[in-house]
Amino acid sequence: MRIPITLLLVVMCGGPLAAQSRQTANPASQPAVSWRPFFLASGQQFAAAKTFDAVFGARSIRPFWGGGLRVDLRRGVFVEVAVSRFSETGQRAFVNGGQVFPLGIPLKTTITPFEVTGGYRYALSRTIVPYVGVGVARYAYSETSAFNDAGEDVADSHAGFLVVGGAEFRVHRWVGVAVDAQYTHVPGILGAAGVSQAFGEKDLGGTAIRVKILVGR
Repeated sequence: MRIPITLLLVVMCGGPLAAQSRQTANPASQPAVSWRPFFLASGQQFAAAKTFDAVFGARSIRPFWGGGLRVDLRRGVFVEVAVSRFSETGQRAFVNGGQVFPLGIPLKTTITPFEVTGGYRYALSRTIVPYVGVGVARYAYSETSAFNDAGEDVADSHAGFLVVGGAEFRVHRWVGVAVDAQYTHVPGILGAAGVSQAFGEKDLGGTAIRVKILVGR
């Protein structure tokens, strides 16, 4: 999780030229456009790690679940749309001198990313297809508590960007399993008040390892 994604992308981007002579699939046999729905499971290490540890307890990985649609073109270009969701109940906290004091007041936080990614994929073989991509993300963020007064609940959203790199493994003609690493940067929601302001953390994004199950050719 701590390996810079830029290094991953540099390594993977060197593949297309070397892979051209090793492609075994006949491009003419592939559909010009392939519509492939997928299920998504993701474990994210938030950039605002201290903030989330203070509210939910120390744990490096937070789970997201979702799905989406990938559109693959014959020349290797793809466009992907994904929606996922993280929801967990922790507690409000107070920070003084860098020390966290839990307040015992339940706080439910929900994050719903909407992501659009475009990229390039290239076949190393009939069963292994690496890919890289860049995109934009819109994160919807909410905080609710049964003890809040009217107007104290938080609901906000903000845009950011992402980079991703990984590989798909074809386990069946119609089924693929993709594993990738994604870095997302989403400023503008955290850092204005509360625990995130005390820690000076302003990025709601982070680094994630994702697994997708894709259906379709």
